[in-house]
Amino acid sequence: MSSPWGMPMRLPPLGLAYVAASLEKAGFQVKILDNYILNKPMAEIKQTAKQLNPEIVGISCSSATVEACIELARAVKEGLPFCKVVAGGWHPSYMPETMLQHPEIDYVVMGEGEQAMVLLVTQILSGQNARVDSIPGLAYKQADRIVTNPQEFITRLDEVPFPARQLLPMQLYDRTISFLKAKPVDTINVVRGCPYNCAYCETKRLWGPTCRAFSPSRVIAELEHMIRNYGTKGVYFVGDNFTVRRKATLELCELLKKNRINLEWVCDTRVDLVSRDLLRAMKGAGCRTMWFGVESGSPRILKRLNKGITLEQALRTFELCREEGLQTSASFVLGIPGETASDMEATFKFAKQLDPDWCQFNIFIACPGSSLYDEVLEKHLYDRREGFLLFVKTEDFDYQSLLEIQRRFQKNFDLSTRRVLKKMRKEGIVNVLRKGYRYYRR
Repeated sequence: MSSPWGMPMRLPPLGLAYVAASLEKAGFQVKILDNYILNKPMAEIKQTAKQLNPEIVGISCSSATVEACIELARAVKEGLPFCKVVAGGWHPSYMPETMLQHPEIDYVVMGEGEQAMVLLVTQILSGQNARVDSIPGLAYKQADRIVTNPQEFITRLDEVPFPARQLLPMQLYDRTISFLKAKPVDTINVVRGCPYNCAYCETKRLWGPTCRAFSPSRVIAELEHMIRNYGTKGVYFVGDNFTVRRKATLELCELLKKNRINLEWVCDTRVDLVSRDLLRAMKGAGCRTMWFGVESGSPRILKRLNKGITLEQALRTFELCREEGLQTSASFVLGIPGETASDMEATFKFAKQLDPDWCQFNIFIACPGSSLYDEVLEKHLYDRREGFLLFVKTEDFDYQSLLEIQRRFQKNFDLSTRRVLKKMRKEGIVNVLRKGYRYYRR
């Protein structure tokens, strides 16, 4: 069964790896324990912490893992009461007070962590009373109140070292992706920040309202490093707006060809951020698949989401991709507050009209940091919550009925006669029949 969260890929935590690399560059000893992939029991983690005896532990946390984060912090403090615990990541960035209300959490880093963590660790390990009042993006307890320092975003991203992938168990991650034939496939990030105002998205709160990017030459250097050290043959450029900087994208494509970097790659972007000449340049530089967040086939819901695109733009972009020989993937979201069954059927109909090579129907779950979350919370448009996640309910649907709609849409789309024939041509009749058999047995 497909997940309501999307594709269940196990990817390296690039955020932690960036922070670790920055700390190493500053001269500190660092280790990463990615328990999402290692899945060690809490008792073993507690024992590991005692053996390593760190002075500072940083924990990355999302709104779905707040309880696990607090439990982990508590385990660290029980074994190492003088160890300082720092929480960072999506949820702490949006709701730092919900973390700092727990005595196990000493500090919260909001937004980008590379500079803030280096400054914080320097202060804590200086042997003096930590002077944290001037560290941008830091939240901390002061007497009976919580102080949050204003965030500052990194303007010169090229100064941030390559992610410390050497500290991660790279052999345990999913180094394959459906959209590419190449193996192994690794991830890289090139753009931070977002100038758009989609109502369902919280990315802007974490990375800022302006797109900042690593330079094309820096990206090339990191790709060469990945090929040399990890045998990378395919790349997924993670991030929603890969082509938002058109000139830089074209320059990157030129450098990929000039440096004879023979990689297949896939990227995410918007349907209004591509053109024929750009797609042609990307295809010539190794791009094989474009992933687009289309979100809805209902113009009313697209406007509700403040997506800033039209159905006509989506149709034109998908047609351009086909004409230029690029595969496409489309993602849609179901269960927006105010959406009707008719709106959702329009989405399914539009997905078939777009005819992407891959299609994903996701269920909307309101997350802190987005404007829709505030609305859902204020109007009590949910029937259950898990931690800080809100499962939307209206007169037209609840979470269980959305699951049924999602399953029906995904199954009917994937097993349509036209799509099965297309896959038979691409993958061979035996492989497709095997996949279909497994699908029906689920």
